[in-house]
Amino acid sequence: MPTVSSEELAAAAGVNSAKLRKDFSYLGSYGTRGVGYDVEYLVYQISRELGLTQDWPVVIVGIGNLGAALANYGGFASRGFRVAALIDADPAMAGKPVAGMPVQHTDDLEKIISDNGVSIGVIATPAGAAQQVCDRLVAAGVTSILNFAPTVLTVPDGVDVRKVDLSIELQILAFHEQRKAGEESAADADAAAGPAVTKNQHRKGPDGDVPAVMPA
Repeated sequence: MPTVSSEELAAAAGVNSAKLRKDFSYLGSYGTRGVGYDVEYLVYQISRELGLTQDWPVVIVGIGNLGAALANYGGFASRGFRVAALIDADPAMAGKPVAGMPVQHTDDLEKIISDNGVSIGVIATPAGAAQQVCDRLVAAGVTSILNFAPTVLTVPDGVDVRKVDLSIELQILAFHEQRKAGEESAADADAAAGPAVTKNQHRKGPDGDVPAVMPA
């Protein structure tokens, strides 16, 4: 039976092992002193707390380039998320297979949500259509939305929205690159300037060495 110690997990996660053990205690997993944690059971406990031990049907609305890429992403199923339907407003897309599934028209959105018991929706539409799609998803019973559209959605209380804006993520990376470039320039300037004179260093005067700070 494979096991892992709290020290190994802490080192991999970059956290303190004592804090990790305390956090795990909230899961009901205390491990065994000198042995560690049963890996399979620990994965199950974490997955259970994250809600990943059940099947979560998901609909993706907006099957353009981004929506199609999301539909083809293989990581959903391994985390408990099943793409139940692909939906698009373009009549020409209806019936076309994407990631092995036929695209359905938005006219059937409410029925699709009801028939599949969907509570999570993914919006990958243009910004101008996102709010209307969001309103229809919420009215149909969806209570969690992952929004890839470049706009802010308005939702009622009880509905959770997570926004994914790739341009913002790139801006964050650009900020870090700019900061690193500034730090490197400052370091180069310091190196070129040479060592600074400290208060304990002496300088030459007309009568020999003179303290940098003359006594009063």
